Amino acid sequence: MAVSMRDLDSAFQGAGQKAGLEIWRIENFRPVPVSKTLHGKFFTGDSYVILKTTALKSGALRNDIHYWIGKDCSQDEAGTAAIKTVELDAVLGGRAVQYREVQGHETEKFLSYFKPCIIPQEGGVASGFKHAEAEEYKTRLYVCRGKHVVQVKEVAFARSSLNHDDIFILDTASKIFQFNGSNSSIQERAKALEVVQYIKDTYHDGKCEIAAIEDGRLMADADTGEFWGLFGGFAPLPRKSAAEDANNISDVPTRLFGIVKGQHEPMDVDSLKRELLDTYKCYLLDCGSEVFVWIGRNTSLDERKSASGAGEELLRTVPRPKTHIIRVMEGFETVMFRSKFDSWPQSTDVTVSEDGRSKVAALLKRQGLNVKGLQKATPTKEEPQPYIDCTGNLQVWHVDGDAKTPLSDSNISKFYSGDCYIFQYTYPGDSGEEYIIGTWFGNQSVEEDRNSATSQANKMVESLKFLPVQARICEGNESIQFFSIFQSFLVFKGGFSERYKMYIAEKELPDVTYSEDGLALFRVQGTGPENMQAIQVEAVASSLNSSHCYILHNGSSVFTWFGNLTTSEDQELVERLLDLIKPNMQSRLQKEGSESEQFWDLLGGKSEYPSQKVGRDVESDPHLFSCSFSNDLKVKEIYNFDQDDLMTEDIFILDCHSDIFVWVGQQVNSKYKKDALTIGEKFLEHDFLLEKLSGQAPIYIVTEGSEPTFFTRFFTWDSTKSAMHGSSFQRKLAIIKNGGTPVMDKPKRRTPVSYGGRSAALPEKSQRSRSVTFSPERVRVRGRSPAFNALAAAFENPNARNLSTPPPVVKKLYPKSGSPDSAKSTPRSSAITALTSSFDKPARETLIPRSVKVSPQATIPKPDTESKENVMSSRIESLTIQEDVKEGEADDEEGVTTYPYDRLTISSADPVKDIDVTKRETYLTSQEFREKFGMTKSSFYKLPKWKQNKLKMALQLF
Repeated sequence: MAVSMRDLDSAFQGAGQKAGLEIWRIENFRPVPVSKTLHGKFFTGDSYVILKTTALKSGALRNDIHYWIGKDCSQDEAGTAAIKTVELDAVLGGRAVQYREVQGHETEKFLSYFKPCIIPQEGGVASGFKHAEAEEYKTRLYVCRGKHVVQVKEVAFARSSLNHDDIFILDTASKIFQFNGSNSSIQERAKALEVVQYIKDTYHDGKCEIAAIEDGRLMADADTGEFWGLFGGFAPLPRKSAAEDANNISDVPTRLFGIVKGQHEPMDVDSLKRELLDTYKCYLLDCGSEVFVWIGRNTSLDERKSASGAGEELLRTVPRPKTHIIRVMEGFETVMFRSKFDSWPQSTDVTVSEDGRSKVAALLKRQGLNVKGLQKATPTKEEPQPYIDCTGNLQVWHVDGDAKTPLSDSNISKFYSGDCYIFQYTYPGDSGEEYIIGTWFGNQSVEEDRNSATSQANKMVESLKFLPVQARICEGNESIQFFSIFQSFLVFKGGFSERYKMYIAEKELPDVTYSEDGLALFRVQGTGPENMQAIQVEAVASSLNSSHCYILHNGSSVFTWFGNLTTSEDQELVERLLDLIKPNMQSRLQKEGSESEQFWDLLGGKSEYPSQKVGRDVESDPHLFSCSFSNDLKVKEIYNFDQDDLMTEDIFILDCHSDIFVWVGQQVNSKYKKDALTIGEKFLEHDFLLEKLSGQAPIYIVTEGSEPTFFTRFFTWDSTKSAMHGSSFQRKLAIIKNGGTPVMDKPKRRTPVSYGGRSAALPEKSQRSRSVTFSPERVRVRGRSPAFNALAAAFENPNARNLSTPPPVVKKLYPKSGSPDSAKSTPRSSAITALTSSFDKPARETLIPRSVKVSPQATIPKPDTESKENVMSSRIESLTIQEDVKEGEADDEEGVTTYPYDRLTISSADPVKDIDVTKRETYLTSQEFREKFGMTKSSFYKLPKWKQNKLKMALQLF
């Protein structure tokens, strides 16, 4: 595309140089920059050009351009905005996606820039900005629509404007009313409250009353009566006007038009294919709700401008105010556009677009303009970080059919490709213990074992009230979190599952299960002693790669092979992993290019092998989707997301490409909670962003209130919000009425069930984003305390203890945030301290708790149920903490309202409402508490969490 300086407006000089928002208003047919203090303030008589620049992880800058047309804007000014948008795109190198925004029908992407809403004001440049200043505050009525972003439109202040389907906000001089239509959703009501807060802060200086009015409540309370009194009294509401639903654009057939001399001409095609689009032409694709203008890379600036006008002309022939016009450039088409075609090539010629951007930059530089923003930014190189405390307790079970067997300490990190495993990792969090319960599927494992592992892991998660993060990990697609908690990880060929053995027997396949005395080749990988792996591969020369180191053995013969592209750090890992695979044996070093004949003979002779490392999926810019369920999974992207977009009634998916998170709100239907893993698998299968998602990518199931740091890092996180009770509407209403501060009626996070060992609760921290609590002084402990074994008796034989020594080096994996004492635990009771005292010894010592004496009958239980109950009872008694509060001593919490026991039980006929159901016992009087529990409150809260819960369950308080 030929570009000259006369084609480009000087107002766009330096645009798009850094991430952020830039806005120009069209004044006298020229773009004039708008001050940042006025961003989000639009006038109905004006048109605007808006540039959103986003810095991607790759280092590139992505540009989205919108032009906004006010309802009272002249056609000439609107046309100028469209043309200036094309010029701005040319300045940016011809790669931006361009959106036409009409007042009242803006795209969700546009509205996400101005959360919680935009409320255009009357007037504009043409009227000289002379806005009538009313002496008295004018009462206004707004209708709000939208579950994720809110469309706000002022309507006539009349009863006839109200209906049962929408949310309405009545703004008066002293009070703001939110009227919730009976057919509106909780999420819509919650989002509308954000608009109420905006109006309160913007037009009332944060000082006015707030009232929520429920449709159908009639005159039940004073606020409702006052609301209807402003409309002259209550009367039945009309149905939603048919005119609002008349613009049905879903039935418009998809049509492709060619653009010739600014006019659109229909094309007769049987199916849409990428080959139909010529790089020297422009096209229109009419999809009903969107009209796409596709611009070929080799078109002129004038052709691009005329193509934009053709899109406007198409909508003028059949008025469709809700239809959006979206202009896309060749090579930078949106996912939505590409999805309309039956076939679309996976690769695009990005180099052409880079050249085009460079040519524009060179031209403008010769003209004396600042072109820094046109150059590709340098990608930020960061070592992958687990964002998790790596000093916790690890347990692993081998799955064989419907049974699972705990692995011993010496085998806890040794997996077989033909088998499936369940792992549980317990580690200190900001407000108590946190858990990950996951499954690992070997590449050669059978479907029956995978289903069994998933089912058993689901039961473990459910037994802990969905507090743990649940993970699904597949061989070859392990996440950094997985590798970091295992630290040294080995994968062998073959397996021991009965179903796996039956499968290879039926298929008449050879049994390749690893043998220490046989021939085996291992690829070594990882970033350090705290994250290193040895993966068994086919013992042939083609398995080698110049970017890796390898270990080869055949009986007593051991070789190490270093590729030419490896580093000294890679080679150090080989020595460490040799100690695990072939301890106390001397290896023979082989450098690439100078191998011995014996080395090649073991591999079956020389052959070609790759010289470049096979790329693994890396983390990309995150995308958040809300989920809906009908016949199949449907998702909707949430743009410019933040924590407030996570509604407690919904399920959301955070797609980071290398792995995905399924976030489940506390108020989600229990059926969908149990299906969360299936939802994640369906998301991978659909690949909604057309990004070649691996169906084996790690999936994490995260429950609201128990979010791990490696999830919250994608947000500006406030843990107090996820700790609130009630629906999303009730929560936000409480915040607004409390002056913008979350009302807390329980701890910041739900404290998980305590299993002893390193399970002492950590001190609460000040409100901040959640941080990791790693400390290099902490000793890594794998295994279980006796208290944990007692509670886990329902899942395994507690005879086996997975206690092992930590790795030789404990390395700080990532920066620590928060106070210097953030990793310290609170003082613990003598019994728990005794249990965990052994965890604080030097790294190379054997970690065996000695403070608790358990009888042989307790440590080696019989398989029958009665024996397990006796074991649990014995261990509970050994951990009982004696009361240290005198009888009759008052220990009621100040300000806590008390209720009779009969009204607090879960089966009460007259239950108390609006209480923290996880702490029912706190609402008992001191006297009734002692009668029911046989101890004082202070003594009760010194018990381990699991024992507290057991006592509460016996009294129907849990």
